[in-house]
Amino acid sequence: MILADLTDAIKKGETVRRDTLRLLLSALNYKKIDLQHDLSDEEVLAVISVEAKKRRESILAYSQNNRPELAKSEQAELAILEAYLPRQLSEAEIRNEILEIRGLDGIKDFGQAMKIVAPLFKGRADGKLVSDIVKQLIL
Repeated sequence: MILADLTDAIKKGETVRRDTLRLLLSALNYKKIDLQHDLSDEEVLAVISVEAKKRRESILAYSQNNRPELAKSEQAELAILEAYLPRQLSEAEIRNEILEIRGLDGIKDFGQAMKIVAPLFKGRADGKLVSDIVKQLIL
């Protein structure tokens, strides 16, 4: 799918999309070489998530350092990457799901709570947002 989208972007002359997809394919190939096997769907999503997280961090850094043109460029790349990720849960949805999880009652240790919660939201929500909500709820 990514390769087909890259071909489409090249044909249409969409340089930002083309370059972003090339970087993504490169990251996927590096991961494939690193693991020495073809990537599963879950591993592909993990690589895309890492690339999206890099863009979010860059947007924040550029915004804080008064570089709106670079932040806008990173935002465009992030939008392309997010098209390949599952829909991310909102803060309210995360909070509701955490409150419904059995076994969290009485846990006051952040580490234990995250061991239970983190796998449930993997790929569906930003890990930092999940950890912030867990901290609010258990402390």
